[in-house]
Parts: sequence; C-alpha cells; structure tokens
Amino acid sequence: MLNDFLSLIFPKVCYACGKSLLKSEDCICTFCLYKLPKTNFHLYNDNPVVKLFWGRTNIYSASSFYSFSKGSKVQHLIHQLKYRGKKEIGITLGNYYGNELKSSPLFSSVNMVIPVPLHSKKLKKRGYNQSETFAQGIAKSMQIENGCNFLIRTHASETQTRKSRFARWENVEEIFKVVSPEKILGKHILLVDDVVTTGSTLEACANKILEVPDTKVSVATIASTMY
Repeated sequence: MLNDFLSLIFPKVCYACGKSLLKSEDCICTFCLYKLPKTNFHLYNDNPVVKLFWGRTNIYSASSFYSFSKGSKVQHLIHQLKYRGKKEIGITLGNYYGNELKSSPLFSSVNMVIPVPLHSKKLKKRGYNQSETFAQGIAKSMQIENGCNFLIRTHASETQTRKSRFARWENVEEIFKVVSPEKILGKHILLVDDVVTTGSTLEACANKILEVPDTKVSVATIASTMY
C-alpha cells in the first residue's frame, strides 16, 4: 500500500517516452521496448558494426542493440543513463540484450563481459560507469563472468566529441591496461560500451585485451550510429 501511495505522488515513468509505467514494467514501458529501433545486428556476421573494425583489429563478432539518432528516444535513454544517474537503465537494457545475444551462434561462446572503463577521476565525478551497468545486466542474463575490474584506463583522455576518427584513435591508443591477465587467459570476452561511433575506444580496448594469449574479443553496445 505504501508503494501504491508513493506512486501517486512520485509516479514511475518510462525513461524513453515519459509516460507512467504499469506495475509490471521497469524503467521502460512495453510499448517503447517493442518500438525502439532494434538493429538485430547480432544475427549477422557482416553487419555495419563488424565492418567498422575490419582491417583495424581482430574482432570475433560485434553488435549493437539499437540504432542511435539525434533527438530519438534512444538518445534520451542514454543521456539519462550517462548524466542523470539512472543506472537502472543500463542494467535493464543489459538484461534484455543478454537474452538476445545468448541465443545467437555468434555470441554463444562468450564467457566473460568487460565494460570499457572510465578513468578514476571521471568515475569519482560521475559516481558510476554507465558501461559497467550494461555489463552487469548482460552478465546476469547470459550467466557469464563479469570482469569489470580486469581492464583499467591509466590516463584521462580528452573528450571524444567533435574529434575526427584519427584524432579519436590517437586520443585512446595507449591509455588502457589489462589487470591480472591470467584471469582472462583463454576467454571469449564481450567488450561493452554505451554507443559506438568511430569505434576508436573499443579498438584500443580490444587490442590491449588481445595481447593476452588465447583470447577472443566480441563487442556489444547499447546503440550504434551505423544502420
């Protein structure tokens, strides 16, 4: 009864469209979950995200849950996840996407998920890593290990906004480090982030992970600007 009373004063709303949620809904309403622009890239081994890494790094498979466009509900979701403290969005989307990924032959052998890390200064300022919340949801739904502490960012890079593809690559080329490499030896790792644009950050992370013998890297993001 207390929850019902509080919901009258502080109604739970969908983070995508702003409409009130039903009791059975969490973060995102059923309508938005059905209507948000899924890419279905996880079903194809030559999708635009995979092609982004061709000739750059050895990615086993790659995918994004949604298509990203300015002013869209997907952008609104990611903005709230990244800057408004709505960590539950990442966990919820990770749960949903993990269930789709584990049924795809391209991702079925994944046995660890690692998020793109934030530098400690930015992590302290923001309070959490939005990519790590996505990883949490994926790890739970795919029933795989969460290796969120096995990759760190050693230097604080400049913002990637408005940088060219080459400038973005230069900005992140040597700023990641694998911690306890023996813990990821022989693993098929799912490297996750919020949005993939040029792929420079994911490329730098993947290259560092692939320095560990007998590892494979796949990529999954909440959204992609390629569709």
